[in-house]
Amino acid sequence: MLTPEDIQSHLDQLTKPPGSLARLEDLAARLCDIQQSLSPVTQPRRMVLFAGDHGVVESGVSAWPSDVTALMVANILGGGAASSVLAKQSHTNLKLVNVGVSGDIIQTANCSSDVTYVDSVIRSGTRDLSCEPAMTVAEFDQAWQIGFNEAERAYDDGIKVISCGEMGIGNTTPAACLTTLLADVPVEYSVGRGAGADDAMLSHKRTFVGDAVERVKSLEDKKAIAAVSGYEIVAMAGLMVRAAQQKLTIVLDGYVTTSAALIAERLHPGCAEYFIAAHLSAEPGHRRALEHLKLQPFLEWDMRLGEGSGALLLMPMLDAAAALMSNMATFADLGIPKEATS
Repeated sequence: MLTPEDIQSHLDQLTKPPGSLARLEDLAARLCDIQQSLSPVTQPRRMVLFAGDHGVVESGVSAWPSDVTALMVANILGGGAASSVLAKQSHTNLKLVNVGVSGDIIQTANCSSDVTYVDSVIRSGTRDLSCEPAMTVAEFDQAWQIGFNEAERAYDDGIKVISCGEMGIGNTTPAACLTTLLADVPVEYSVGRGAGADDAMLSHKRTFVGDAVERVKSLEDKKAIAAVSGYEIVAMAGLMVRAAQQKLTIVLDGYVTTSAALIAERLHPGCAEYFIAAHLSAEPGHRRALEHLKLQPFLEWDMRLGEGSGALLLMPMLDAAAALMSNMATFADLGIPKEATS
């Protein structure tokens, strides 16, 4: 077994002052630890985006209507979204899985050949979690299996690094519910502005989240999670669990993706050993969720887009970290005694 001490010893023997590459060395060490190799591999890789709508939007928790979800999915498929551009730029295979978009997705002849689309709709959006369970346990299982299957397909395709992201107007509300429920984070920290909520919306969100969690917290884990979650969030959790079982490197995106990671770790403890936190978002609950998972983010740029954008930005840095470990000379290669470098 490759130990953290083995990895640190190798890093310290590279032709540089120890620790001089700072967080890049931390990223390299994390990669080596997950893959149990001093020559980690970061390609081929895949970003799986799951899309779904949320009934709670009708209760006024978002500055955007649910119609925007379908429009943005079409934008991703057409190659015009941030995720589409960043996936192509970072040489990351991009796949979009529709698990519950309520509107019609317009697929035209100019749909980008760089994006694979899968229609796996469970229902046209979840129910309004502010007044009823967002989904049934059966729907939870269906969403979970969709993500689980995507991880298996990725493994069969030879993918070494996998990430997942989401598209769904209103999904910071279920993310906040999950963060409060699973990480015991107070609503004043778990609830943020999402995609532009004003002060009144923020107050509504906090009330809805607090009330929803209070209603379900005494339920069995899966039933409680289903009541306050989203189809795309549960699908991401299913993907993470199966990817971890297959020992793939899993790169987390922002707040909503991290709420899925909380589900994965609660239901299958140990998954977090395979997670890399790409970034810390502007959502206040994200830091608390990452702390609960004992993860340190590598980028702190106050992003809040979703779509897997933060994870995609980390991909070139993963390549750099892997190259550092695999290609950089050691002092021994240069004939410099170890004691002369300490």
